[in-house]
Amino acid sequence: MENSAAKIAPPPFADEFDTALTALDAHKDEWARTTVAGRMRLLAAVKDGIMAVARNWAETAARKKGITSGSPLEGEEWIAGPYATMAGVNALLPTLSRMEGKAFLKHLPTRVLETGQTAIEVLPHSIWDRLLLSGVKAEVWMQPGVTKDNLARHAALAYDLPAHQRRGKVALVLGAGNVSAITPLDVLHKLFLENQVVILKMNPINDYLTDCYNVAMRPFIDRGFLRIVKGGADAGAYLAGHPLVEELHITGAAATHDAIVWGVGEEAVRNRKAGTPKNRKRFTSELGSVSPTIVVPGPWSPADIRFQAENIATQKLHNSGHNCIACQALIMPGSWERGDRLIEEIRKVAAANARPAYYPGAEQRMAAFAEKASNVVHVARTGDAPPLLIGDLDGWNAGNECFAPALGIKHIEAADAETYLRAAIDYANANLFGTLGANILIHPRTLRQIGRRRFESIIAGFRYGTIAINGWSGLGFLVTTCPWGAFPGHTIEDVQSGIGTVHNAFMLENTERVVVEAPWRPFPRNLLSGGLTLLPKPPYFITNKRQHVLGRLLTAFQYKPGWLKLPRIFFHALLG
Repeated sequence: MENSAAKIAPPPFADEFDTALTALDAHKDEWARTTVAGRMRLLAAVKDGIMAVARNWAETAARKKGITSGSPLEGEEWIAGPYATMAGVNALLPTLSRMEGKAFLKHLPTRVLETGQTAIEVLPHSIWDRLLLSGVKAEVWMQPGVTKDNLARHAALAYDLPAHQRRGKVALVLGAGNVSAITPLDVLHKLFLENQVVILKMNPINDYLTDCYNVAMRPFIDRGFLRIVKGGADAGAYLAGHPLVEELHITGAAATHDAIVWGVGEEAVRNRKAGTPKNRKRFTSELGSVSPTIVVPGPWSPADIRFQAENIATQKLHNSGHNCIACQALIMPGSWERGDRLIEEIRKVAAANARPAYYPGAEQRMAAFAEKASNVVHVARTGDAPPLLIGDLDGWNAGNECFAPALGIKHIEAADAETYLRAAIDYANANLFGTLGANILIHPRTLRQIGRRRFESIIAGFRYGTIAINGWSGLGFLVTTCPWGAFPGHTIEDVQSGIGTVHNAFMLENTERVVVEAPWRPFPRNLLSGGLTLLPKPPYFITNKRQHVLGRLLTAFQYKPGWLKLPRIFFHALLG
């Protein structure tokens, strides 16, 4: 007698996904055993692919996000797209070229912090860093127990076994929908730092870039090491539970992570209560945060206030606020006489910025902010851009990532700058969701008064994966020698900003955080105070009038660096 129960039809994408996964599974050990020289040849070919589609990639993304053709804001899509991806490839190549004996570690300056931890300088690393990122420094602070003497045991672990003994894995990467370099950089991390072949499921929000990625990543696709597919949440769920998928990585929302790990609705409640995840596979993630910017009181000049207002406005409005490390909590000194002037300058910068909010749900999230925050001001902006909402942080749920043009302000009273800084850090640690990125703006004179070593001891208690001093933590994303991810310690039960890191071209393990420091003043104004940087207004600033030109020039430079390309870059940088 036939079973009368209706048969459940497989989803429409099942055959395509099964075929892709079967091919990847067949090639996973081949990739794990590919020689360093073979890997370098593939990376070099990827650079050709990126350059072939760079213009189409950047301009398509700009058009889909509502940016006017030829607008300087197109530069955001160049810099956070093909440029950052090309830079990621370039950062991996020197590491691979010195993999024998992990010789690449010998070129990294180290020092011991007041905490006893080891700090490793990863920027500047080349002559090009010293010229194009003049004055910008980045250190990786390692977890306790990692020293200069044992560093080789905490780096490039995927390369410790002889090639013929390595076993590969199949990984699922769930692509991000906002910044276009995230997805290929996540794929490169899985391939090169974890020896895993990848099935990449594009995010429906930006799957218009699939054709560009297919060209850019063609060398890996042709060898059977990468497959790129499209689909919605149902497709992601199918892949996450597929028996051939051994590990997962997502850049996205904590809600998506939790739905995969625990399920949804009553199922999730039962699984959490019982401590039985629905999906037990290793799952790394970058899930955003409510990122703070701490403004430390000091002798800021009117020019300092204008420049740092552009810095803060960029932290909030780059990509229209649709960034995992967009500034969402501006922490201000309560009685600082320059505070009102700084807020007013931020409003002026915002009013002149005309980028639409394109990410789904932005309007609803802004409406929720306007309803819950107190003393909300609507800063009108030109064009199709929605207003920037500025309100008191105390009236808004600081556990929610707004992911839209909304900025909460928290005022903290303190007797002096050091006491204030400690209180601001304590507030952020205790009240703000996530630990991905944070920023501190501090005048050099104030920093000298506190003392460099004492200042470092203070920020050692600031629990964020990337801390930017006088810059934006987004620099830690662009500089792919830096590990990128949450402060360590999150679990699947309380994932917050995620688990693990990506990028990390020096392949360091057991990292704790990255500290990036940018110049307080841009060139040439810095010369008046004895500054040594040659960096003018950064090209990623939303106020940079030449960033669309700089984006193209910098991408071409990353493709084939050369001295003859520098004059045009410096010329347009000064015009910005």
